[in-house]
Amino acid sequence: MKTVLPMVGGVLLALLAPAVWGDAPAWMHAAANAPLPSYDERTTAVLIYSEDIVTVLPDGKKKSIERRAYRILRPEGREYAMAWGYISHDSRIGSMRGWCIPKQGKDYEVKDRDALERSLSIFNGELATDLKVRYLTIPAGDPGNVVGYEIQYDGRPFVLEDVWAFQREVPVKEARYTLQMPPGWEYKASWLNHAKVEPSASGGNQWQWVLNDLPALREEARMPAFAGISGRMTVAFLAPEANARNGFRKWSDMGKWEADLVNGKRDINPSIDQKVAEITAGKATLPDKMQAIAGFMQKDIRYVAIELGIGGYQPHAAADIFSRHYGDCKDKATLLGAMLKQIGLDSFYVVINDRHGAVGEDSAPGLGLFNHIILAIKLPDGLADSRFEAVVTDPELGRLLIFDPTNEKIPIGQLPGYLQANYGLLVTPTGGELIRMPQLASASNGIVRTGKFTLDAQGTLRAEVMETRKGDYASDERYAQLAVQNSKDHVKRIEQEVSHSIGMFQVTGATMTGLSSTEVPFGYSYTFVAPSYAKQAGNLLVVRPRVMGLCSSDLLETKEPRKFPVVFEGPEKDSDTFEITLPAGYQVDDLPVPADAEYSFASYHSKTEVSGNKLKYTRTFEIKELSVPLSKMDDLKKLYRVIASDERNTAVLTPAAAAASK
Repeated sequence: MKTVLPMVGGVLLALLAPAVWGDAPAWMHAAANAPLPSYDERTTAVLIYSEDIVTVLPDGKKKSIERRAYRILRPEGREYAMAWGYISHDSRIGSMRGWCIPKQGKDYEVKDRDALERSLSIFNGELATDLKVRYLTIPAGDPGNVVGYEIQYDGRPFVLEDVWAFQREVPVKEARYTLQMPPGWEYKASWLNHAKVEPSASGGNQWQWVLNDLPALREEARMPAFAGISGRMTVAFLAPEANARNGFRKWSDMGKWEADLVNGKRDINPSIDQKVAEITAGKATLPDKMQAIAGFMQKDIRYVAIELGIGGYQPHAAADIFSRHYGDCKDKATLLGAMLKQIGLDSFYVVINDRHGAVGEDSAPGLGLFNHIILAIKLPDGLADSRFEAVVTDPELGRLLIFDPTNEKIPIGQLPGYLQANYGLLVTPTGGELIRMPQLASASNGIVRTGKFTLDAQGTLRAEVMETRKGDYASDERYAQLAVQNSKDHVKRIEQEVSHSIGMFQVTGATMTGLSSTEVPFGYSYTFVAPSYAKQAGNLLVVRPRVMGLCSSDLLETKEPRKFPVVFEGPEKDSDTFEITLPAGYQVDDLPVPADAEYSFASYHSKTEVSGNKLKYTRTFEIKELSVPLSKMDDLKKLYRVIASDERNTAVLTPAAAAASK
């Protein structure tokens, strides 16, 4: 959410822009002279004035002016002394200027010629993009000063729409949005995370919305995506006659637009047909054939994105993707859909955002909402396979298996946690609808850990541990281990895990299973020695039965009350079973009490028992709901405190002779 200053050769670009004396514009002085309420010590800056002026031309072009003015309150607020403008396939910057109104002395000005421009960094498999950024450093961004800028844009958007994102991570004193449209044009405004506000009409098909005193949206751990909690207005521009570029009135409009983009892209050629026959040969069942095709897509088609012009939204042809053996998310979904058609399966695109909460059931349609494309595969009636868990039922299309072919480590039938219970646009030939993604059973994701430990009279613990990881826990571990360059470093992942619970230890052996295959769980088996694990107190030994694994969290142990719901990464069920063989001549004198906490969103249960000369600890931790509302924050805090207490609890061992003499 916050701006990061780019660097060239290790030098902040803020040092590179020259400044001259120059009067700031009247709108900026008016904002600087307006009184402000008091803000707390965490407020680094205030957006005292925000104005967006959008003019739609009869030919569908769009011109806009972006004005911002910030009052810097603390040194950390200097990051706002920077104007950022983004250049894309459908938008160009006409001019950019910035000013500073200092507490004392003359105004500073930086002009368009002082701006620097560069292509956005290529990352996450992107090979080429036409997105660029132009930035202008505003001088004297010191506490007490006011900095501001004006950027003029012009372009011809693929879809006639705009988003007024009026809420920020800092308070907003005043925000304005002005819309000028040609005669006969209409608009449709949809509000999210803010009550609807009616505009004032200025005549000549012009409207203006004004908002005041918007609170800051401060970052919290495990909060929903910023786009899902910040106030915004989505505006669809509507020409008097039917226009393919008109903004979207409803989700089906966006679905039709998406369907037109992909029309004909899934046509196959003999090479694709031959490959399907090759990889499904010998597969007796339809699920096995689906798994073979999905595996080919994940392993053989590399993720590479070329997003130039409409290529940011439109996939390449299946034949081109297949011949080049690479593509981005929409390309992978396109080729997969084409190959599945060869075994008799229809499929549909699902346009989605991979951040939880970015899109909700109350969201209005808009291209800017989404950043990912996956596939919904229509399952034949009567087909049942235990591997296929990520299924939703559509009233018209029937059962749909949701699958993300871009994620190379989640098998078909499963779904990454970041997509579960999320909302996406299901694109059909006749339109589309917003649907909720399935939420899988908690047991589909998590860690099952068993450990057999031997404790000696000096407190040294010797361990044999087996871990089975499923779902995202398996996927994350596979990605991490496959990225390791030196085979000797594979054990570091295990060392990191153990170090969260034990201070001194040495891993003495380790093996992995299921690294290359997503069809089986990922596993670790390892041994280690931990000297002084049990603490001596006189003739007693104090030992913690919960040897490994952390489920507790201090995210709610803050001075300020929580402002937003807590969002989990996915459903989860973890279990630990630990057996500690006691030192010869010792017996248990005192055991921790069982821990039991049961809520609608999560549960935690543990107990410690004695069986012969063994101390046995078992526990389960389950996340059942992916979002915990503010009304249940006290319950979530209680849950984490119960877990933290249980994870610290100790058992006391005493020499058998001493116990007998009591």
